[in-house]
Amino acid sequence: MDDLRTTLATFSPDDRKEFLRFLQRQRRKEKGRKDAQLCELLWHKQEYSTAELLAKLYPPDEPNATAYYALRKRLLRQVTDFLLLKQRDQDLTAASTVRGQLSLAQYLFDAGIPRLAWATLRKAEKLAAQNEQYELLNTVYNLQIEHAHGEHAEPLDDIIRRRNRNKPAAEEEERAAIAYSLMRARLRQARTQGRHHGPVGGVVPFDQIMNDILREYDLQDAFGRRPSLLYRLLSIARSAMLVRRDFASFEPFVRRCYHLMEKRHGFQPAHREYQLGLLYMIAHALYRNRRFPESVEYLQQLRGLIENGPRSHYNEFYPKYIFLLAANLAFLRRNAESIQLLEELLRTQALNPRDQLTARLGLGFHYFAEGQYQRTAHTLLTIGRSDHWCEETMGVEWLLNKNLGELLTQLEMGNPDVATHRLRAVERFVRDRFGPDGGAYRYVLSYLALVRDILDDPKAASRPAFAARVAEMPRFLPLEREDLQAMSFYAWLRARMMGRPYYDVLMELTAAQPVAPPAPVSA
Repeated sequence: MDDLRTTLATFSPDDRKEFLRFLQRQRRKEKGRKDAQLCELLWHKQEYSTAELLAKLYPPDEPNATAYYALRKRLLRQVTDFLLLKQRDQDLTAASTVRGQLSLAQYLFDAGIPRLAWATLRKAEKLAAQNEQYELLNTVYNLQIEHAHGEHAEPLDDIIRRRNRNKPAAEEEERAAIAYSLMRARLRQARTQGRHHGPVGGVVPFDQIMNDILREYDLQDAFGRRPSLLYRLLSIARSAMLVRRDFASFEPFVRRCYHLMEKRHGFQPAHREYQLGLLYMIAHALYRNRRFPESVEYLQQLRGLIENGPRSHYNEFYPKYIFLLAANLAFLRRNAESIQLLEELLRTQALNPRDQLTARLGLGFHYFAEGQYQRTAHTLLTIGRSDHWCEETMGVEWLLNKNLGELLTQLEMGNPDVATHRLRAVERFVRDRFGPDGGAYRYVLSYLALVRDILDDPKAASRPAFAARVAEMPRFLPLEREDLQAMSFYAWLRARMMGRPYYDVLMELTAAQPVAPPAPVSA
């Protein structure tokens, strides 16, 4: 795979035009033309080999491999410079401004203008302190200490005193970053292996892991004081919740933490990214608890913030906002609006690979709910990635949802042979990965057995014996607390049994009593 081509492929049409102008400004005319020519070739739909690129870039009798690789290195440097400048332009946060002032101060010291350098450092210190950028503030103090010998410097004792006062908060941020990375590393394996698939085949003690790490890094009380730490620690708790499917416990807890922080300390503009992350956590937990109108309310708050914030926040959160809004609307009997949202997103936004997969699988579900099976099949086909790649990128359960969706789509389209082939492939995958009985995914094998009966005899679902087997199908959680993806597949079986439209049955199942929250959790 050509890494340079892969990187350039992420550019939107506007980015491509802007980058070509950037190339022309950076180089002499002749070199600029070569850079731009290679860029255009790498953007071409056809992926050219090295030999083909040499032939297109240089005269037939002078295929210059040395010049070609030098050209690639130069183009990669230019891509890096362009992206750094673009990120700097889009990142209007206080942290970005402080980093820029630090760079300017260092340049001014090196250029022999200490008076102006110290004035810049004082601005950086004030801004970092106002926005609780403790790690950057520590860097400011270290640079002040380094240059405390000059005539324009502040008293060294004062600088050291301020630095020592700031140090505990900076160290707390460092400990939180370490704890967060440790938790993500320990949960990642469980996320990719699937639900409750621990190192010894049992339930992974996520609560114990989390509590041990928080105790080790002295972070038990830190989340109540600062938005950045609150967000990181709730991200850890959310990761555990996603594996255990414990949305009912998590949702009131994260809402309480958010509103306490909002009431006691508020969210400064520099905290906007953390506020957006917390709002998304709340909206997602409400969705999984089937509190769809409340989830939409929090999503509207999130939308208002990203529309008035820096472009970087928009790029990060807008796709997530659309995915969750579309999912909520589908369960509010507004599925046509969900389709419009996702179609527009795919048409107008340059999405990263994970967001591309999420959008296409979600759109396939919405088409399926409308009975548009040809569109469903086409949308799933446009994912265009191997099962291995999808599993590595998105995890086991995403892959199973995709493959089960393909299976049911082919069945509904009247392609029993293709559907049977997909069924066998999914069954083989589950047995090979989790053992002959399916392990934690034995419910998938039970589900596939019922689908096989329908493939063998389309009238099987209407018989009492079939309904009895559905009732006995093992489930990971009681139906009223099962996640919505699993319920969607269950609803398809119910619709077949009842001879009714799938979407109507799904709406009736999810419109049952929403998951009730437990007793309030103290913050």
